[in-house]
Amino acid sequence: MRLHALLLCLLPLPAVAAATDWLVVSDYWGNPVYQPLHLEEQDGKLGGVFDGDLLSGERHGRTLRYSVTDTRGARYSFEARLQGDTLSGRADVPDPNDAQRRVTHAFTARRLPERPAGPPRTVDYAPTSWSNEFSPHRAPVLTVWPGDTIRTKTIDSGGVDERGVTVALFGNPQTGPFYIAGAAPGDTLAVTIRRLHLNRDYADSLDMIVGRAQSVRLAAKATELGKPVRWTLDRERGVGYPQKADGKLKHFEVPLRPMLGGLAVAPGFGSAPISTGDTGNFGGNMDFNEIVEGNTVYLPVQQPGALLYVGDAHALQGDGETTQYALETSMDVELTVDLIKGKPIPMPRVESPTQIMTLGQAGSLDEALRQATAGLVLWLQQDYGLSLSECAQVLGTSVQYSVPNLAGRSVGVAAKIDKARLTGIPDASPPAS
Repeated sequence: MRLHALLLCLLPLPAVAAATDWLVVSDYWGNPVYQPLHLEEQDGKLGGVFDGDLLSGERHGRTLRYSVTDTRGARYSFEARLQGDTLSGRADVPDPNDAQRRVTHAFTARRLPERPAGPPRTVDYAPTSWSNEFSPHRAPVLTVWPGDTIRTKTIDSGGVDERGVTVALFGNPQTGPFYIAGAAPGDTLAVTIRRLHLNRDYADSLDMIVGRAQSVRLAAKATELGKPVRWTLDRERGVGYPQKADGKLKHFEVPLRPMLGGLAVAPGFGSAPISTGDTGNFGGNMDFNEIVEGNTVYLPVQQPGALLYVGDAHALQGDGETTQYALETSMDVELTVDLIKGKPIPMPRVESPTQIMTLGQAGSLDEALRQATAGLVLWLQQDYGLSLSECAQVLGTSVQYSVPNLAGRSVGVAAKIDKARLTGIPDASPPAS
């Protein structure tokens, strides 16, 4: 025992290193709060940034003590024990409801990996589990850095993979989340869809018309609808057709246009994990048929690392997803992630080579229309420098609207403008990229 203790004393202490990044998880009355920590050490003195605010402190052996003063003058003090790549300790912070009182919260932290040397990478991830929630609490499956490209797979909305095997619960199970190093609330995540490749020869759908699209008379006649329809995906020809069609649809076929129905970041603090059937300003089950190869989706970062989820692949979907299911299938996915630091956006944006688009999502078409319009006005103001009057004139002559989603608990309206309409605006900046 004495020899063992002596050997332990001779071992070097775990290093904080010159500069390291950590993800801190604090327990606020049973609620986890996630915050980024950038820690620097020189000769026992600590510096860095905690959740956007400068810190200072000291290290004594395995014990770290540091403090932060935020922009409002509130002081936060921390004491932590270092053990390998983890920290654990307690934070002394102001009571949010009583400025004269202090409260103590336990926290832990894990050290984030360092960025590999060299240029941006292409990384492969073969999923072994899937999520039925857009959640900040699910452990990241992979850490990537801005500029990196992810190659992975999705399964269909019923939880069936490319081999036709059920591997997850139905309800749009998602691949991920992917931790984007350096992403922080107030940033915008840019996800460019490089490749969407169908990896099986069938898709499932319904002979359905969603209730929001039915008149009273149509609803009375549609009581027999809702039966499953399997579609053959002819990947070589790029077309799909219902397998057992007869009558007028015997020779009916449609050109395939693979898309992602689900794309999201984790919702922010104060929001419970959200079902993968739902949408919000974080993205979600948007079912927008412009999330296709070559387009870039912009999402507002609301948690450290953004936590990117992807899933619900469709071989094709008409506006509104009026059959409740589109052509639901599995897919090989390749996407590149980038960050726009310090530039928040209020809702998802999509950019194609020819258009800019904003997506409003709400409980009614009226509210979704208002959100989409307001989002497009903000984009024109931020990136093109237009006044509100000028925005009104551009929208009045050039805006296009579509209804991406009628099938979910929320509905979606997209507002679009052709980039060609904006080329005559002097000194126009490129849209959010």
